[in-house]
Amino acid sequence: MPRIAPYTGEHRAAVLELSLRAWEPVFPRTREAVPGFVYESFYPAGWRARQLADLAAVLDGEPQNVDVALVDGTVAGWVCTRLHPEDDMGEIHVLAVDPRFQRRGIGTALAAHAFGRVRAAGLRMVMVETGDDPGHAPARAAYEALGFARWPVARYFKHLRE
Repeated sequence: MPRIAPYTGEHRAAVLELSLRAWEPVFPRTREAVPGFVYESFYPAGWRARQLADLAAVLDGEPQNVDVALVDGTVAGWVCTRLHPEDDMGEIHVLAVDPRFQRRGIGTALAAHAFGRVRAAGLRMVMVETGDDPGHAPARAAYEALGFARWPVARYFKHLRE
């Protein structure tokens, strides 16, 4: 089992690198599933640039909410847990496991750690979001296996420029 530890700046490069490896198989399938204008709007410089910027903002802006999974001293995954007391819930904002360590219980351990953070805050529930495209199917299966109930949400986009 991994050791879950608070994130520190020394983990930053490893966390960002493993995140890109974890999402490498996801984004090509996402691109196939969404209208081109939507994908291009979200990722004008490519998905890697957007992911790096978004994840770096999480690590730099809220390091107190981030924990890492360590296996023999190697960062194998990470989770960012946000608390929303106004909604009586916590949120798993990011959960990523390095593909080299997937299917070894690391995601489950990180989720359990996030659940503990939410419980310790006295909140009632925890929420996680993921895509409904084929690339995110493994994430959906993992969250359902952890007991998450799906909330039906529809998000629509309309192209206004030709």
